[in-house]
Amino acid sequence: MLKKQNRLKSHRAFSATYKNENIVKTDLIVLYAGKVKIDKNCPTRVGFVVSKKVHKRAVVRNKIKRLMRENIRILLKNNNDTLNNYQSLIFIAKSDSIDKTYQEISKSILILLEKLAKKNI
Repeated sequence: MLKKQNRLKSHRAFSATYKNENIVKTDLIVLYAGKVKIDKNCPTRVGFVVSKKVHKRAVVRNKIKRLMRENIRILLKNNNDTLNNYQSLIFIAKSDSIDKTYQEISKSILILLEKLAKKNI
């Protein structure tokens, strides 16, 4: 489970991240990145979205969110530089991510973070 300081919760925070329009995509996940951090002491906050269009059952949607959340928790624990450069990140699952394993989701997240790092250099 993510620490409280790393969770993106409020509607206002989600809206601000969406408005920044810093977007990268893979076939499984879309990543919206917020502003680049000025103050390196504040933690990166992460949100996860899986809409009903992906799957109608909440059990399936929650499983996808758990897989993404666990990957991010491990990356935060290992102090991933790309992940820690932004104020907020939102990961949005696509419908192709329904039957994917932990390793496939992890690979997709790492690809997204590499694309984001290249985009903002």
